Amino acid sequence: MTFTPLPLPELETDRLLLRGWQPDDFDCVAAIFGDEDNARYIGGKKEPWQAWRHMASLFGHWHLRGYVSFALVEKESGQTIGLAGPWYPEGWPEPEMGWSLHPKAHGKGYATEAAIRCMHYVYDDLGWPTAISLIDGNNNASKHVAEKLGATFESEQTLFDHPAEMWRHLPPEQFRERHS
Repeated sequence: MTFTPLPLPELETDRLLLRGWQPDDFDCVAAIFGDEDNARYIGGKKEPWQAWRHMASLFGHWHLRGYVSFALVEKESGQTIGLAGPWYPEGWPEPEMGWSLHPKAHGKGYATEAAIRCMHYVYDDLGWPTAISLIDGNNNASKHVAEKLGATFESEQTLFDHPAEMWRHLPPEQFRERHS
């Protein structure tokens, strides 16, 4: 079989390359969902076959919506360290800006750096008028990222029997002023 890459644009930050998904990225996806502490905020721990299905859903999301979260590659090491970007699966209240990192990439500012670049992408290239982030109420690290982006808590949500907080991002002009 031949792998056909998604025609995602490549975005960059100082430390990251944000690109489409490749088969070799599976190890990162499996690590994100295979670590119980890490996965508790994103639907729970998954076995490798379930993580593979999640990765496959990213490809399907691209074809159904025309956008998807990017694979995050640390420029210095060349390693895939997580994902960030637009996400809007069936059942979500609105299009979301999301992020998840490999456990070894936590605490280095990568989620904020990637999310800022992705917010510019959804506002400038996709024309979104707004965005949300759905965050587990106990996930203080993700709430901190949302606050750095300028998002504010808006409401409690229940998604598939799981409670979540909806955080509203700044509208495009205010976001651009804050993160130019």
